[in-house]
Amino acid sequence: MKNVLRQTLLADGSRQETDAEHSWHLALTAMALYEYRGLSGISLDRVIRMALVHDLVEIYAGDTFCYDETANQDKAQREKEAADRLFGTLPEDQGVEYRKLWEEFDAMETPDAKYAAAMDRFQPLINNLLTQGHTWRLGHVTADQVYRRMAPIQEAAPALWPFVEQSIQDAIQKGWLKE
Repeated sequence: MKNVLRQTLLADGSRQETDAEHSWHLALTAMALYEYRGLSGISLDRVIRMALVHDLVEIYAGDTFCYDETANQDKAQREKEAADRLFGTLPEDQGVEYRKLWEEFDAMETPDAKYAAAMDRFQPLINNLLTQGHTWRLGHVTADQVYRRMAPIQEAAPALWPFVEQSIQDAIQKGWLKE
């Protein structure tokens, strides 16, 4: 995962973030913002475990830029094939456990997965704000695309939503996002 580069820059803007760094940052974000969760019955332990495995398949499938509509068309198939390959190399009980966590995260149906997915969206938002919208500008991303991507935050961490909305509006005013 240390070799899989993401589009998002590190907060200091010095280089692209790796999947390993993103997963670690996501786990810390979930811990630090846990008090802002809006759903009951969330297990922080399970959320952290999901954060740590959610991008493992990208070792084989590569990172797919979330705003690249073309690349996202076959993402599910590429990631399923990567999951078969990756989780199949582990001892059976461990492979099954990690795959279930990965699938639960991806489905975003349980409170744990919804919160983990919300934090997975919040963390790159912060990086974009700290790097003057680098990834958004690079990908010619619109505010509507960001609103759609950030939508899970409304349900899973509604106390953070006003910050998200204000951040998007500020990014539009600064020219980092297209309206």
